[in-house]
Amino acid sequence: MKVEVVPHDSTWHSKFEEESKDVALILGENVVAIHHIGSTAIPNIYAKPIIDLLIEVENITKVDNCILGMEALGYEAMGEFGIPGRRFFRKDNETGTRTHHVHTFKAKSSEVERHLAFRDYMIAHPEDAQKYSELKCKLGKHYPKDIIGYMDGKDGFLNLTRLEVA
Repeated sequence: MKVEVVPHDSTWHSKFEEESKDVALILGENVVAIHHIGSTAIPNIYAKPIIDLLIEVENITKVDNCILGMEALGYEAMGEFGIPGRRFFRKDNETGTRTHHVHTFKAKSSEVERHLAFRDYMIAHPEDAQKYSELKCKLGKHYPKDIIGYMDGKDGFLNLTRLEVA
């Protein structure tokens, strides 16, 4: 997968809003809340241009009944995809470029709290957000075709931030 890190785009929030409405219709009454997470949710920083939606649901196993609906929206169901208790979906556009990730968890789970705490910390601490942005740019240039290397390169920063958030 190509690693592309781009300047903040003011349309990312509206793209999140549009997509969240469509996904909410598919997941129905099981949805408790939908949050914009990831770097596209943090103002003024560079990011991979992929909109991350975090969806809290009452019953995580009921999400499995919505796979066909998610596929109709263009999503690929990935199961837990490395995080126990998650239902993960990814979406590409017609050219094969990744556009959205949907991370679905049981409401109030520790994964929900972790993702929201990181986002909220970065928004409240713009100087740390800029350090993160600079790191992402460097990693994007160093690992332009290695998403694993890119992600591994962010781990140290993310782990330090988790300690500050806690």
